[in-house]
Amino acid sequence: MSVTELAPYACDPGRSRGRRIAEAPAPTRSDFQRDRDRIVHSSAFRRLVYKTQVFLNHEGDLFRTRLTHSLEVAQLGRSIARSLGLNEDLVETVALAHDLGHTPFGHAGQDALNDCMQGHGGFEHNLQSLRVVDRLERRYPEWDGLNLCFETREGILKRCPRGLAERLDAVEPGGIWQRFLRGEQPSLEAQLTNLADEIAYNAHDIDDGVRSGLLSIEALREVPLFRQFAQSVSADHPHLEAAEPRRYLAEVIRRMLSAQVYDVIDATRLVLSASGVDSVDAVRRAGPLVCFSEEMRVRSAELKRFLFRHLYRHPQVMATTEKGRTIVRELFSAYTADPGALPAEYQQGQDTARAVADYLAGMTDRFACREHRRLFGRDLFADAV
Repeated sequence: MSVTELAPYACDPGRSRGRRIAEAPAPTRSDFQRDRDRIVHSSAFRRLVYKTQVFLNHEGDLFRTRLTHSLEVAQLGRSIARSLGLNEDLVETVALAHDLGHTPFGHAGQDALNDCMQGHGGFEHNLQSLRVVDRLERRYPEWDGLNLCFETREGILKRCPRGLAERLDAVEPGGIWQRFLRGEQPSLEAQLTNLADEIAYNAHDIDDGVRSGLLSIEALREVPLFRQFAQSVSADHPHLEAAEPRRYLAEVIRRMLSAQVYDVIDATRLVLSASGVDSVDAVRRAGPLVCFSEEMRVRSAELKRFLFRHLYRHPQVMATTEKGRTIVRELFSAYTADPGALPAEYQQGQDTARAVADYLAGMTDRFACREHRRLFGRDLFADAV
């Protein structure tokens, strides 16, 4: 199969379900390529470079951020999509957009903002990513948002509670919420991006965890998936770990990533063949189709649990992210008490709490710290190197 040939179950931009506001086609780009370019030029995308993945921005220049994470997801997704005959441009587009709504300070910031928004509809970063591209970006004279294609918006929205889907569907009948009401699946491109996200963060969090000193290669050997490739690298390069541990770890991660990518390709091909799907509509009616093999699924889950226990819940990480939670909570209280302190564009005809959540979610780590210091007169990260 050539790079340009799409499988019958792939999303074809020529058959897109379109944009909410009709536009003339671009002369040199498909609609999915056009969506990608709009995302790359958005202010929300640029802000990802200063948003936490695991380690806060000031903790080191080489740790991943939301931006570099999104680029790694896009690279992995495109590689897999090409082998499966899926639409690479759509996979890349969804990958670059999937974290646009993430708060400062990573999941700690999201949890804190969700707590603050109880009684106001809550907060969830996938829904916020969609809100960014549908409403909050202001670049065009005719509409708010980026006016992206149905397929792109569908890929961004990974989950949606049924009650909310019902309310949204009443406003936009037949929109991307329908699949949550019908129990259907998104496109294969959306499914693939979701799995590429998991593969990417497991791999780069190992790298960042070791670089930070919070994880050791010896401890990682407890995890079967890591141990398998650590042993193969040691067999091929017996002296590499002692002589150049950074190069050794990079090679282990490279082999682990490659194995996961090939596993997804092979397992998904088998499932697609057995399912008999032959169109995008058939994909939507089928169960999940993009997957690991059962063995790789188990091993990936083991790695995820290890990282949760030993990295994401490490006392040093928890102490740092708790400061982030405090900043989000206190900023929320300050802005809701004085909505006039919000920028003018956040004071235009919407619920105050939601306006504050929009403003906070758009902040970078460093801007949130600066605003907190300005409003409260103290620097919670004063001792950070």
